[in-house]
Amino acid sequence: MHILVVHNRYSSAQPSGENKVVDQEVELLRAAGHRVETFERRSDDIADRSLLGKAAVPLLVPWNPGARAELTARLRTGRPDVVHVHNVFPLLSPAVLAACADVGVPAVATLHNYTQVCPPGTLQRDGRPCTECVGSTPLPAVRHGCYRGSRLATVPLAVSLSVNRRRWWSGVERFLCISAAQRDVLVGAGMPAERLAVKHNFVPDPQTRRTGDGEHLLYLGRLAEAKGVRLLMAAWDEVAAGGGVGVPLVIAGTGPLEREVTAWAQGRDDVRYVGLYDTAECQKALARSVAVVAPSTWLEAFGLVVVEAMAAGVPTVAAGHGAFVELVEDGVSGLLHRPGDRASLASCLRRIATGQDRNREMGRAARRRYEQGFSPAVGLERLEEEYRTALAGRSQSMGDETMGGSK
Repeated sequence: MHILVVHNRYSSAQPSGENKVVDQEVELLRAAGHRVETFERRSDDIADRSLLGKAAVPLLVPWNPGARAELTARLRTGRPDVVHVHNVFPLLSPAVLAACADVGVPAVATLHNYTQVCPPGTLQRDGRPCTECVGSTPLPAVRHGCYRGSRLATVPLAVSLSVNRRRWWSGVERFLCISAAQRDVLVGAGMPAERLAVKHNFVPDPQTRRTGDGEHLLYLGRLAEAKGVRLLMAAWDEVAAGGGVGVPLVIAGTGPLEREVTAWAQGRDDVRYVGLYDTAECQKALARSVAVVAPSTWLEAFGLVVVEAMAAGVPTVAAGHGAFVELVEDGVSGLLHRPGDRASLASCLRRIATGQDRNREMGRAARRRYEQGFSPAVGLERLEEEYRTALAGRSQSMGDETMGGSK
């Protein structure tokens, strides 16, 4: 197949699981013999714009006519079989769907978060789950300034959600949800259930896997409130007050809480803050882990680091909500703690780090789970299946229009 991948790349200053997923899917499809091209914008490029250009960016969030015109020309020239849309914020906008309609190319969209029903896409406010905008207008998000704590910054996202809701629902042949938990939320919000399929992200088989018992517990991700970083620090202090678990906590990543994490870790033997790791360093750190910790306070739509741990044969301690519930088999391939509960997280950290025989068995179970559901072979099969379904759906709808026009 000839596939055009549409994606607005997130800032390179912070780790982006979404960028990683897009790159891995492109590489996987090309390796399988498909012709894959990309149509991209980069958030990094905003910094190079003039002052007037930067001021105009919020106006492009709901609708970017330039992106529509450019993509339409590209589609007419290249004639791909299918367009696969990922992120369109802030420089592409849902105008890319109009371009697909202009040329008659079916669109498939991976939903990496909850932006279809929540302006910031997190289903969270003030560190707690929030569904106030789900199934209704996004005015509460503006009132609370849910995006970056700013009402002004939230307005373009709220406007885009309101004016483009029907365009998304009618202009995409197949929505790929990255977890069943995410699909349930979106169907409940009124999105067309027949177009929503669950397609978990896959992870490449790592070059290194865990061979021993591990050297540390690992947090790998963005240093943000929604990721449960403050919760983890509080739980680790409780663990340390009880004598520790014999291995340190390694925190790798960057984000808005970096200064707070740096100050907290400074001078401690039981904590190491190592900054932002590259891909090779991440794989090495994973393979040396007793367990990976994913204590998110928001409802994760997936949880890439959990699957990366599985691939390395490492169990996970994760919050017992959102997609983590379907990724981690509690007591089998890892442990689930009560969401937002410091004592519960601390207890799970102690359990995962002190029973070596049980930990090793959990690691083996995690690896089996990866092979069965999250390997490249499984990911390729699901992608190809959804593309074929989208093509068949478009062919059927065109046939129905032709028959309707002949009556």
